[in-house]
Amino acid sequence: MKKILLTVFMAVATLSVMAQRADYRIIPLPQSVQEDSTQVFTLQDGMGIAYDASNPEVARNAQFLRQWVEELTGIKLQLTPDDKKAAVRLTLGFPADKKAKKPKKGQPASQLTEQQQEAYTITVNASGIQVAARQPIGLFRAAQTLRKALPLTGSVAGGTSASTSPAASAASVAFPFVTIQDQPRFEYRGAHLDCARHYFSLDVIKRYLDLLALHGCNQFHWHFTEDQGWRFEVKALPELAKKGSVREQTVIGRNSGVYDGQRYGGYYTQAECRELVNYAAERYINIIPEIDLPGHMQGALHVYPNLGCTGGPYPVWQIWGVSRDVLCAGNPETMKFLKTVVGELCDVFPSKYIHIGGDECPKDRWKTCPKCQAKARELGLKDDGKHSIENQLQTWINHEMEQFLKERGRDMIGWDEVLEGGLTEGGIVMSWRGINGGIEAAKQNHRVIMTPTDYCYIDYYQLKEQWGQPLGIGGYLPVSKVYSFEPLIPEKLSEEEQQYILGPQVNLWTEYVAVPQHVFYMLLPRLDAISEVQWCQSEQKNFDDFKARLPRMLKLYDRMGINYCHKVE
Repeated sequence: MKKILLTVFMAVATLSVMAQRADYRIIPLPQSVQEDSTQVFTLQDGMGIAYDASNPEVARNAQFLRQWVEELTGIKLQLTPDDKKAAVRLTLGFPADKKAKKPKKGQPASQLTEQQQEAYTITVNASGIQVAARQPIGLFRAAQTLRKALPLTGSVAGGTSASTSPAASAASVAFPFVTIQDQPRFEYRGAHLDCARHYFSLDVIKRYLDLLALHGCNQFHWHFTEDQGWRFEVKALPELAKKGSVREQTVIGRNSGVYDGQRYGGYYTQAECRELVNYAAERYINIIPEIDLPGHMQGALHVYPNLGCTGGPYPVWQIWGVSRDVLCAGNPETMKFLKTVVGELCDVFPSKYIHIGGDECPKDRWKTCPKCQAKARELGLKDDGKHSIENQLQTWINHEMEQFLKERGRDMIGWDEVLEGGLTEGGIVMSWRGINGGIEAAKQNHRVIMTPTDYCYIDYYQLKEQWGQPLGIGGYLPVSKVYSFEPLIPEKLSEEEQQYILGPQVNLWTEYVAVPQHVFYMLLPRLDAISEVQWCQSEQKNFDDFKARLPRMLKLYDRMGINYCHKVE
């Protein structure tokens, strides 16, 4: 009887050991994974992570890896700088670079692309886990890969709590021998969040950033000014955010005519913005702020009605949609206002990209405004049959802002409407009304970020059956459609023209997304799908294989206490 019990115990122990096994089939999938599943290195409690303690970024990445291993497995690793006997070693210096020929005397060294700077290798063999990268950012990407490869052990933290529950100890994790070589496909890998229609706390945005980092995104497009609220503090204009961020009430549903009767507000101080910038930078994410101009400005017009064509009054808008009231193009105070605002924006955000919006700017007021028409005559603007006077007037504003940004070493991004009056050389087009704007811009040698509604607007429903889902703006964008997106449009663009496509981005507008649980429900798992579009080569992509890998990510969201859509279409 004792022998039978011992055999059963050994069988159960064997199954337990087999269950605690790393799996490199993660999302997004690395470019090259050469695995020998017959051999493993076993990571155990108390082992060390070696790193260069003199490099603060490397030290931070080592700490991230230690934290993630403990959270997901319970295994506590020790940080042991420069200990060659450690189980995990993080090093700067790419193996392939050591073999490359050095440039001859007087010959310039080749410039690394953004993607090459993020490259990393992971090697697992009998001596442990070796991680190498050219730059600290590559070590961070590699640490995320190891994090997602870990088995999830212990109890799961359910619900949508912001806390992370440490797992019960896994005792050990078996890492199959492997060589992983990886770098992203696109230099720009973005995700957007609208915090103007609805305000979200810093903690919520930080969790959003954590998810972007988990998926290899490197750009967070932060939209925080609108008709429905101005949410960026401008020191020179203290009343702008204090008053422009508050609407007296909000329409219920889709402009039903019924209102909730509740005052709604909230804005981000410059100190809070800097805190987010630093938080994102530690996760190698750049924050691109957007001040949408000259339309979507009723929040600002509420505070400064003299900047509108009619003089107001302009309440902070209580309904959804686009207000006809925009900044007066003919008022000299308008440009002064914009340069004050965008100047402080540049002081707070170090991003080389600054987004000026430029979309959905109704021209009704400009057509009848004496000041706007006088400005058009002063500039010598005439309808040329392709570009109306009013479109050219907006282009003049765009050019003024682009030059203003250029003087500060920044590049201007605008929605694809900025093409309508002609675009200057340095502007970047964010193509949202389909792909045609991006195609046109690339053919004109302008840089492009692809974010068409059909593939990238994650405020759309992700399930065909809309009943029972949280209220959305409409439309249908399932995970499979996001996954199918090909940003380079090879059937429309030559290889040379494709070089102007920086990468894709998903956008989450929040007219009907008012609480954090809804934010993450709309984001996940569509973020998983776009991450493979952004990171993987097109020939790597396979939706059936993606679906087979997705359950591990969903379990990780459960562990992190993050809400998501449980069905995939």
